[in-house]
Amino acid sequence: MNAHPITEFELHAYVDDALTPESQAAVEAHLARHPDDAERVAAYRAQKQALKALFRPVLDEPIPESLHALTVQPIKAPAGRGGWSAGGLWQRLAAGVMIAALGGVGGWLAHGQFSVRDGSLARIVPLSHQAAVAHVVYSPDVRRPVEIGADQEEALVKWLSKRLGTPIKPPKLGGLGYELVGGRLLPGNSGPVAQFMYHDGSGQRMTLYVTTEGTEKRDTGFRFAREGPVNVFYWVDGKFGYALSAGIDKGELAKVATAVYDQLDQK
Repeated sequence: MNAHPITEFELHAYVDDALTPESQAAVEAHLARHPDDAERVAAYRAQKQALKALFRPVLDEPIPESLHALTVQPIKAPAGRGGWSAGGLWQRLAAGVMIAALGGVGGWLAHGQFSVRDGSLARIVPLSHQAAVAHVVYSPDVRRPVEIGADQEEALVKWLSKRLGTPIKPPKLGGLGYELVGGRLLPGNSGPVAQFMYHDGSGQRMTLYVTTEGTEKRDTGFRFAREGPVNVFYWVDGKFGYALSAGIDKGELAKVATAVYDQLDQK
C-alpha cells in the first residue's frame, strides 16, 4: 500500500516536534526521497530558531506600570451542542487567546514605544526590530522569498512606489557581491513598507527595509542594533527610514550599509 502524500501541515508539525512517532518516521522517509522538501524543512528550522532568538529578550521584559490596569475578559463557552468538549478544545482556545493577549502586552509593547490615544493603545515597534523580524520571516523562504523578482524590477519599483506614495528604488550592490532577488510589500506600524532582498554567491541573504512612517520624529543618525541573530544598520534620510539586516559580521554589514547610504544619498 502506498504511503499518503506528506502535506505542508505535516512538514511544519515535524519542525515543531508535534507529530506522533509513526508520522515523524513517515515524514523523515519522505524527506530522504525529496531533497527539495528537506531543504525547505531546514529553512523552516533555521527560521524557527532565529525567531526564538529574536524574541527571547522580550519575554524577560517587565510589563509597564501603565498597562497593569488592563484586564482580559474571560471567554464564555458557546451554548448548546459542542460547547466545552471532553477534550477541552474551547479551554485551549481560550487559553491561547489569553496568552496571545498577554504576550502582546508584555512583549511587543514593552519592547517598543507606546501611547494612549482616545482610550486605545497604539504600539510603535522600533525600526530595527521591525526590519529584523521581516528579515527572519522571509529570508529563509526557499520557494517564495519575494513577491516580485528581480527579473521584473521595473514593475516592482512602480508597484512599491505607488503603495508607499513616493518613488523608491533598490540600490545596486553588485560591486559588493550582492545581487537583487526582488522585493515585497509589508505592513508597518500604520501603513505599508517595502522590503528589498539581496543575496551573494554563497546564498547569504540581506534585506533592506524601507519605510516612510514617522521619519520626521526619528533621530537621523546612522545606528547599529543587534536583534537576536540579526545585525541591523538603520538610519533616516529625508522622508525615508532605512534598515539593512543580515546574519553576517557587523563589519561586513557596515561596509554594505555605508555603500547603500551613499548611493541613496545621491538621489
